Amino acid sequence: MDIQFPNLIHHAIPFFVAFVLLEIVLTAWRRIPTYQAKDALSSIAMGLGNVGVGFISKALIFGAYSLVYQFRIFTLDFSWWMWILLFLGDDLSYYWFHRTSHNVRYFWASHIVHHSSQNYNLATALRQTWTGGLTGSFIFYLWLPLLGFHPLAILFMHSISLLYQFWIHTELIDRMPRWFEYIFNTPSHHRVHHSSDTKYLDRNHAGILIIWDRMFGTFIKEEEHPNYGLTKNIHSFNPLYIATHEWIAIFQDIRKYPKYFWSYLFGPPGWSHDGSRKTSAQLRAEMQDSE
Repeated sequence: MDIQFPNLIHHAIPFFVAFVLLEIVLTAWRRIPTYQAKDALSSIAMGLGNVGVGFISKALIFGAYSLVYQFRIFTLDFSWWMWILLFLGDDLSYYWFHRTSHNVRYFWASHIVHHSSQNYNLATALRQTWTGGLTGSFIFYLWLPLLGFHPLAILFMHSISLLYQFWIHTELIDRMPRWFEYIFNTPSHHRVHHSSDTKYLDRNHAGILIIWDRMFGTFIKEEEHPNYGLTKNIHSFNPLYIATHEWIAIFQDIRKYPKYFWSYLFGPPGWSHDGSRKTSAQLRAEMQDSE
């Protein structure tokens, strides 16, 4: 059976550009200081690099899914209920991938790219990793082809998730209707996620459905306006540095302290053997102790 799906991301590129330009005009008109030229260009460069690397990483991911699919438990056809189940399975997988990416430095080294901008806008949505697909982010989804979801259908659902998450990177939308805010990820929820404020760290990991955060205890409502970026910002607009700086830092830590190899590679971001740096959990504990 010859199965084909359109490449949604490639088709969406002109719309990404159009909406970024529209947001620039609207934020300037409303005097919302959310764009910085060098930062936006860096984000766009990261997005283009992600598309380029994607030709390799998507082939790797498709190969991994196809391999597991050979041992599938069921064979699921392309019925309407299959798409509903795949949507839920993909979104749940994204939640745990995303949450893990904030708690395991190995995965954070790729994901940190998306959080490295101190601005929050539609261009920031395009600031995507160059290394995530090559370093194993797909392992969180391997249970889907094992159950019997076709690899191409899974990749198609990945694209839908990525497209959805584009529009939530904006300050132009304050709140959606209450019912929508309760079920779906929104600009308000995702502004919290991009915050560098201790109160908001490692919260709201949703892709499309915010219900996972509510279920697993990682949801927090936006109250104070967030400060964006990292707890220690990199102050660079160089795309190559943005893409690799945390991998370089991991290598330096391991080379300097080989005794703590596993902790510096797979421990939480911010972990240090001598306490010179702080994890988000430690920062949150210090904040609570000071209150």
